[in-house]
Amino acid sequence: MNFEYFTAKRIIGAKQYKSTASTPIIKIAIIAIVLGMVMMMITIATGIGLQQKIKEKVSAFNGDVIVSQFDGNNSDITLNPIPKNQDFYPDFESVSEVSHVQVTATKAGVIRTPTDFEGIIVKGVGADYRWDFMQEFLVEGRLPDYSDKLNTEILISTYLANRLGFKNGDKVIVFFLKEDGGFLNRRFDIVGIYDSGFQEFDETFLFADIRHIQKLNKWEEDQVGAFEVFVDDFDKLDEIGVEIYKNTDSFLNTMTIKQKYYSIFEWLSLFDFNIALIIAVMIIVAGINMIVALLVLILERTPMVGILKALGASDWSIRKIFMYNALYLVGVGLFWGNVIGIGLLLIQKYFGLITLNPETYYVSEAPVYIDWYYIVLLNVGTFLLCALMLLIPSYVITRISPVKTIKFD
Repeated sequence: MNFEYFTAKRIIGAKQYKSTASTPIIKIAIIAIVLGMVMMMITIATGIGLQQKIKEKVSAFNGDVIVSQFDGNNSDITLNPIPKNQDFYPDFESVSEVSHVQVTATKAGVIRTPTDFEGIIVKGVGADYRWDFMQEFLVEGRLPDYSDKLNTEILISTYLANRLGFKNGDKVIVFFLKEDGGFLNRRFDIVGIYDSGFQEFDETFLFADIRHIQKLNKWEEDQVGAFEVFVDDFDKLDEIGVEIYKNTDSFLNTMTIKQKYYSIFEWLSLFDFNIALIIAVMIIVAGINMIVALLVLILERTPMVGILKALGASDWSIRKIFMYNALYLVGVGLFWGNVIGIGLLLIQKYFGLITLNPETYYVSEAPVYIDWYYIVLLNVGTFLLCALMLLIPSYVITRISPVKTIKFD
């Protein structure tokens, strides 16, 4: 006789739970698994999503590795030029993990209007500039085109446009300080407005043709401020940064964005610990609830256990009966947890209902990263850990005596 099948299907089958005294405990256990699954999915998706979104924004404005003059200057302002003709430009063949190299130069300036003024940094870029990141941030107009002759097209942020009363198509006059103490001014035309949500950059950077910076600084055409290097695998940035340093001249300095923005990336690294902590707590809570539910089921059916033992059933076969039913409840909880969790994540991803303060989180809405690998791994891991935890209460069955249980039935 198949005791596991017969008993699980006919005696303590899932359909009979509705009529037992243990129904509230079972419902609480299922709800705990559902809530735990939803919380874990949201934690992973938003935690990793926030990490990736911030990394993308920092990379968009700086590249992954910055190669500049070895002069101890770590500010955003270019002071000393470096030759554009380098062995690693335009293709960094000596380091295979490098995907793109572009030249940049920066210069501090002031935008002045009849009623206000604002200090900014003009970031000069050329025809090789990687605009795909900025395309995502573009909210009005178009991206500048610096592939032909020198022009006055610029890209300005929504923050600066609103603060100074500019709109797309307006002309902007920027004043630059000369070495002798005077001022130079340049007139630019706004062709696009961007909004990255990263206020530290939005309130600072204005994009223009790098040839303006070269003329203002009286540089040669083959002199630039820095090289921005992009890598294929950001997770290996530290190792790739070392390789880039080894393959550049001694008068050049290399700095990864992790080093330049240490506080931001140190803050992001805390997310990994928080994610792991929340997952551990949720699994423990769900496991404890399932242990309680299984103990209630066992104690409620103590006479049945005694009868099965009297009929010759082994302790392990009886334990499997209760384990199968408990794991069925875990499966139900995981199913509804996935349905609700994935549904909430998709709603946030496409509608952005939950917003954040960009001054604190560097993004305007909670980003969501959905990866089926993480979802499958989370489900399998939760199921296996709950199964292991259920082995402990099922051991109670071995302590039940058939004589005592049947005697008082």
